[in-house]
Amino acid sequence: MTDRPRFVITVGRQFGSGGRELGKKLAERFGIEYYDKKLLWDAAGRAGMSHEIFEKNDERMPRLIGSSVGFNMGYGQLPWYNGEAMMTDSIYSALADVMEHLADTTPCVIVGRSADHVLRDHPVPRVSLFVHAPMDTRVKRIMSRQNDLKNENAARSLAEKSDKLRSAYYNFYTDKKWGDAASYDLTLDSSKLSMDEICDIVALYIRHRYGIDPEQKQ
Repeated sequence: MTDRPRFVITVGRQFGSGGRELGKKLAERFGIEYYDKKLLWDAAGRAGMSHEIFEKNDERMPRLIGSSVGFNMGYGQLPWYNGEAMMTDSIYSALADVMEHLADTTPCVIVGRSADHVLRDHPVPRVSLFVHAPMDTRVKRIMSRQNDLKNENAARSLAEKSDKLRSAYYNFYTDKKWGDAASYDLTLDSSKLSMDEICDIVALYIRHRYGIDPEQKQ
């Protein structure tokens, strides 16, 4: 048990930009916990739902019956907010509960799932990142990690589809715009610097903004 100060780093990311890799690198370097898919398993256990349900709805906005209705109208009371949407919303609430609990108990990195918005009013020091990169760079990264994608067009299509889903999820549940620099503390092009150099920038930001040394283990 250490008495080190608590802080949270949230990472939004374009598909294939290396956001998950950066999250792991930050957690490893600072000696803190890392959560992406693990967050789903924790939420599944807390909510009594199956992992399959969480996997199906991971970073997916509710499916609505009628796309012409605005998202900020109290969707829980409207007829186009169907049963599947209610399920997705309960999953989002379960994830939010887990993220709040994590912020209360341990320094950590949380990747995706609009964590920056969920923790916007939480008193713990927090830094929100968004990682992006040019499409050509992302395509190469996707093909290097997914052996079944040897075609650049297929990798590009997967990136575009994934970004569309993440954007819709984020924009639905928050009052901000996914990927917009104004929505985050730092936006970082992962093609310009190494992951270690980006970690240097994040560490410097935390030190200057909060007076915390994220690399202090005790």
